[in-house]
Amino acid sequence: MKQQKTQFTGADYLKATLCSAVYDVAEVTPLEKMEKISTRLNNQIFVKREDRQLVHSFKIRGAQAMIASLSEEERKCGVIAASAGNHAQGVAFSATKLGISSLIVMPLTTADIKVEAVKNFGGEVLLYGANFDEAKAKAMELAKEQNRIFIPPFDHPLVIAGQGSIAMELLQQNAKLDRIFVPVGGGGLAAGIAVLIKQIMPSIKVIAVEPADAACLKAALDANKPVDLSRVGLFAEGVAVKRIGDETFRLCQQYIDDIITVNSDEICAAVKDLFDDVRAIAEPSGAVALAGLKKYVEKHNINGENLAHILSGANLNFHNLRYVSERCELGEKREALFAVTIPEKKGSFLKFCQLLGGRSVTEFNYRYHDEKSAYIFVGIKIAQSNEKDDIMQELTAAGYPVVDLTEDEMAKLHVRYMIGGKPCKPLQEQVYSFEFPESQGALLKFLQTLGTNWNISMFHYRSHGTDYGRVLAAFEISESDSREFDQHLKALGYGFHNETKNPSLKLFLTN
Repeated sequence: MKQQKTQFTGADYLKATLCSAVYDVAEVTPLEKMEKISTRLNNQIFVKREDRQLVHSFKIRGAQAMIASLSEEERKCGVIAASAGNHAQGVAFSATKLGISSLIVMPLTTADIKVEAVKNFGGEVLLYGANFDEAKAKAMELAKEQNRIFIPPFDHPLVIAGQGSIAMELLQQNAKLDRIFVPVGGGGLAAGIAVLIKQIMPSIKVIAVEPADAACLKAALDANKPVDLSRVGLFAEGVAVKRIGDETFRLCQQYIDDIITVNSDEICAAVKDLFDDVRAIAEPSGAVALAGLKKYVEKHNINGENLAHILSGANLNFHNLRYVSERCELGEKREALFAVTIPEKKGSFLKFCQLLGGRSVTEFNYRYHDEKSAYIFVGIKIAQSNEKDDIMQELTAAGYPVVDLTEDEMAKLHVRYMIGGKPCKPLQEQVYSFEFPESQGALLKFLQTLGTNWNISMFHYRSHGTDYGRVLAAFEISESDSREFDQHLKALGYGFHNETKNPSLKLFLTN
């Protein structure tokens, strides 16, 4: 391939972007206003819908810009790339459109849905290596052996210029933007947008956003040079990059105005915001920029501005939505998690719920252990972040020892699902499953009807946002009391089923 200038100037990047052939395959994606979150944050929030590209990611732009620039001789050699997802699809699609052979080296752990997508776009796939770095090394080796042209995912001027076409569209769609929030992986998107914006409308601020556990740009800025991260979190795999590119770092250091990092819970909350507002289902990396926008607005008390963010991709593994759904309320600071110690006696659970003063309990995990006290894991819906402190003060004042677990990653990932086990002494108990109507007061009604008459020896409830909440509960009931208990169940009016003989309960939870 013909040699590039050793260092592109801002003017060179502007020219390269204007001359690139991205629109032979890429779409001009819409810039949509997010009405709900605009009202909530008291700013005008706009989302750039790069998930609307044919490959559901912005990566098609950079791949096309570089591949289209190849000479006829280079095209006959074919292209090669290393990628675990979006770049792979962009290269395969662009190459096929231009009649060029493409080979994509993908890590062995790559999800089947992404491998199949590359094949469907006409690319040949080689699964190799335990991670991206090993796949990239193999791709570089094969590029020499087979005389193929290597198409890098971010660190090349033509790739960067191709991503910069997004900035041109943003200015055409809304020239009154105050800030643009851009996700950072290897830095190609952030560099391309920042250098273009600063050539045309330098007053617009460009803010980089990274996951806190994959912040390679922040580490490079702190060190004043690209450095390797010792560990990279993989939740937002589209931006899970160990080391920022050399050229992308040069541009980001020169043109980016600020940087902010976000955690996984904040990313999950942003995924939910995108669905609620514009019905987009973003992959975690695609929602990183919105997560950063929200955090930046709160941190700097920004009001009345026009803010845009890039929804960079939507190549989501469907099963990841289970984790996103579980964590988004925590990321939005709408749920707090506590460990609370209550006395082991009748009515304790009811008294505890009454103390919460009408707040919604989103989760309650408890299993009888001994005759003195009970340790419960409880989730409570909150309207504002300082409400968590109010709840802790109220519980402490009432004599309940309490521990805040809201930021405890071990509690959120594992402990909440492992609470239980068999009681330390034999109990005469019956186990029932219930369907609670998801309405205010449903749990309180249950406790007032049943909880003061029979000791509850096990209780598990988690609100899933559906019409009915699922509850599993055990009660200490003697045979002589069984008929009276059944009468109370019917009076309660909730759907129920006796699960006492369920084999899984016998194995793990009951004697």
